[in-house]
Amino acid sequence: MNTALIFAGGVGRRMNSGAIPKQFLEYDGKPIIIHTVEHFDKHPMIDTIVVVMVESWIDTFREQLVKFGISKVTSVIAGGATGQESIRLGLYEVERLAREDNISANEVTVLIHDGVRPLINEKLITDNINAVKEFGNAVTVVPSIETVIEIDDDGDIFKVADRSIYRLARAPQSFILSDILEAHRRSLEDGTDYIIDSAMLMRHYGAVLHTVEGPIENIKITTPMDYIVFKAMADAKRRGEI
Repeated sequence: MNTALIFAGGVGRRMNSGAIPKQFLEYDGKPIIIHTVEHFDKHPMIDTIVVVMVESWIDTFREQLVKFGISKVTSVIAGGATGQESIRLGLYEVERLAREDNISANEVTVLIHDGVRPLINEKLITDNINAVKEFGNAVTVVPSIETVIEIDDDGDIFKVADRSIYRLARAPQSFILSDILEAHRRSLEDGTDYIIDSAMLMRHYGAVLHTVEGPIENIKITTPMDYIVFKAMADAKRRGEI
């Protein structure tokens, strides 16, 4: 069983979009969250989709699922007080759905993805699923195309890194459900609920992680500039320019 867990619980304070959460800003007549979910809904290897949504917008989102013909979303649940709690609640829901179908958690691949990363593609989803089958996990990355530096407390540079060995972590980040659930349950016991990134959480508990290279345009729409860049790239792709 392959499940997409889409995290869309934020309210977008850095977007300055007023009362509208960033995932509901539109492009080409569709909210960003719908553009994102469509990639998983259309993918032949994805069985179910669980969405963790800001609670006050759940009804609106359900209406849009019907409007745009999204069929694989089996659950829409409210997020928690923190990012990690929201992902954990989503994982519990995936576990519940699997149990209903008599499927063990170690037989479920879960792809954790941001609702505001709509520029993914079918190949990236396929590569994540196949990597989990082969290696047990998959963390989407892109090359670091800028020079990375480290500075001291005075703001002076003390190291210029070799960017050829660095990657930027993106999403999806994909795991066997039982593995990522165990990390979250240990985190609850240990009080490390400040770790939001799933790859960081898994590494914290000693997991060896495998990378999958994704498209460089797979950005997270967090700021107004990100939204402008997303629309420009989507327009260019639609016109066949990139």
